[in-house]
Amino acid sequence: MTDVPMSLSKTYRRRLPRGFAGRGGLWLGLALLGGFVVLGFAGSFVSLPPPEKIDLLTRLAPPSAVHPLGTDHLGRDVLARLIGAVPVSLGAAIATMAAILAIALPWGLTAALAGGKVDALLMRLADIVMAFPTLVLALAVIGFLGASLEASIIGVAAAWWPSNARLLRALVLSARQRDFVRAAGLAGASPARVIWRHVLPQVLPPLAVIVSLEMASVLLVLSSLSFLGIGAQAPTPEWGAMLNEARPFFARAPHMLLVPGLAVTLAVLAFNLIGEGLRDMLDQREPYKW
Repeated sequence: MTDVPMSLSKTYRRRLPRGFAGRGGLWLGLALLGGFVVLGFAGSFVSLPPPEKIDLLTRLAPPSAVHPLGTDHLGRDVLARLIGAVPVSLGAAIATMAAILAIALPWGLTAALAGGKVDALLMRLADIVMAFPTLVLALAVIGFLGASLEASIIGVAAAWWPSNARLLRALVLSARQRDFVRAAGLAGASPARVIWRHVLPQVLPPLAVIVSLEMASVLLVLSSLSFLGIGAQAPTPEWGAMLNEARPFFARAPHMLLVPGLAVTLAVLAFNLIGEGLRDMLDQREPYKW
């Protein structure tokens, strides 16, 4: 009796397409992220009050026909602030990741391609930055620049780039050791052609997976800094700042906390699903894993 389920499970595993679960997660993540994009543009087509409009007569109102997600402690419409926070929160995460890559990409590529003393010098400098705890270094930068969303972006990027630079260096070094890359060089291809045609196509797919997965972490860090009061400042609508404002009123108006908390959770889930789905789709070679 025990052999029948095992044989059936093996049969179904053989029939299940490779990457089936990964593609499903990828499409779900893209759907969630697309939903946030649509929500970000919804403010232009839906009649809602401005996110900063204060109405103390309706403060802490529960969800209703007038205010579908209720109001906060200042009478501001929670739905309007949720929609207004989409470009702020997601835009800050994208800007931070772009700043990280702007430093890590040339740093890691230069170290891997130059080699020798240049490689050793660049990696030692990256190690010095990595020696500081990420959050401590980010807080130091924010303290120097002053609490703001822009300072949070700069601080997180300044503390986050070394690990990405080291990872990119490792990917480039691994790609350069492939037989077809060496063959291209021996065939007379210029170094620039080898890099653009043979090295980067191997590096960019796993880099896309890493970026998608790290976007979730960056979004969480930025939301945490805003929750602590050193990120986005009032009255800017931002999910972490909304959580900070809702904290004292959780018992009386739980919708203030649940709405931005659910938004952060779904956004992080979307980036994680996209990253996992991309990894499953790109992982077609055994036993090499990205």
